[in-house]
Order: sequence, then C-alpha cells, then structure tokens
Amino acid sequence: MSALDGAVVAVAGAGGAAGRAALLRLAEAGATVVASDADPLSLHEAVDAARYAHGGATVIGDTVDLLDLDATREWATRTEKEFGRIDGLVHLVGGWRGSKSFAETDLADWDFLEKLLIRTVQHTSLAFEDGLRRSDRGRYLLISAAGATKPTAGNAAYAASKAAAEAWTLALADAFRKAGGEEGPRAAAAILVVKALVHDAMRAERPNAKFAGFTDVKELAEAIAGVWERPAGEVNGNRLWLTEKP
Repeated sequence: MSALDGAVVAVAGAGGAAGRAALLRLAEAGATVVASDADPLSLHEAVDAARYAHGGATVIGDTVDLLDLDATREWATRTEKEFGRIDGLVHLVGGWRGSKSFAETDLADWDFLEKLLIRTVQHTSLAFEDGLRRSDRGRYLLISAAGATKPTAGNAAYAASKAAAEAWTLALADAFRKAGGEEGPRAAAAILVVKALVHDAMRAERPNAKFAGFTDVKELAEAIAGVWERPAGEVNGNRLWLTEKP
C-alpha cells in the first residue's frame, strides 16, 4: 500500500507541466488531490487529465488567489473540513525574470518575483501549518532551484527570491521539529531542488537541445510522491537534490 493511499494533498500551481505531472502521480498513488492555479483553464485541463488517467481518483480544482492570505486560509480550512484531513501542500507556483547582466537588473522583476515566489510560500505555509501538524503524515514541499545556492549575475532577483522562499520553508521545518519534541517531527517541510524543469513539449520544440542537468517533470512528480515514503524526521528541514549541487 502506498504511503499516499487515502491522503489528502493540495497542489498550488497545478496548471503547469509540473503540476499536471504531480496531479497524475499523486492520484495514481491513491491520494485525494485538491489542485489550485491562478489560470482557471489550465487548472481545469490538468484536473480533467488526472481524472481521466485514474478513473477512481478524487481530483478537484479550486481557483484560489494565493496572494490573498485570507483566501488561502479559507482554502486550507475548506479542504480539511470537506475531506476530514490535510496531509500535504505541494508548492509548484513558479516564474522567472532575469537580465543580461547584474547592472541591467530591473527591480520591477523583484517586485514581480517577490509576490510569485515568496508571498505565495508565506501564505500557503501559514494557512496549512495547523492542518499538516494534525496529520500523521503531513508534508510541505517547496520546489526550488539550484540558482538559489549559487546565484549568477543576471539572475539576482530570481535567485534571491528562491533563497528567501527556501529560508521561509526551513523556518516552517523548525516549527515542525519543535512541535514534535523528543519524539521527533510528525510533519515535515522539505525542499526539492532542480536546475530547471523539462517536459515533452519542450523537447518537441527543441529536438536538438540537450537540456543537460534538467529534471523531467515526471521525475519530479516521482520525487514528490517519494517524500511520503520516508519518515518525517529524515526529510524535515532538508534540501533534496534532483540535480548536481553547484
């Protein structure tokens, strides 16, 4: 039996390629999946694809403004009330802005990325913490980038945003650690680190590209599901590398 069998997992940013892969894998593992995305059409398509692939699975979509803390809290409360539990939040909200050089960095990029990559992490973690602590297998998973550890000149805003999101997630991990006391954490917050993501459509568009070091979205989805197979104390507060460390 899968560790996800009967679990209830929320996926933020479910409408992209990584989100679709995650919904499919979580549904396959027996989880009830509650998906959210800012784009209603992409969300609807992702939810339909997961339902179609796994006929008996419960996969629902919810359009939630993750930049609104009250709306995010309401999503968490509604999910736990409807299904009786909440066992995971997978944070797949992504985006990128960069420049040719450090001197050409546009601080408007920081304003954009701060909301997308940091504020949404703050809101989902604050909204879901209580429910995850009540679970016997709660997991908060942030998908991050190797660039947060080794920023490049043209990626200052992006790398700094990712680094801040990682720090926030590690603070949540410390809260889970303290809540567990001497017995160790029952819930875990962890960071899955990739260089970049690749999917079939990207390969079709650029058939000669090597995508060296990239993580396929299906591999990421497998790694996401695999976190539930490991004890909370083993993954809590850790970066789980899916690419080579820089």
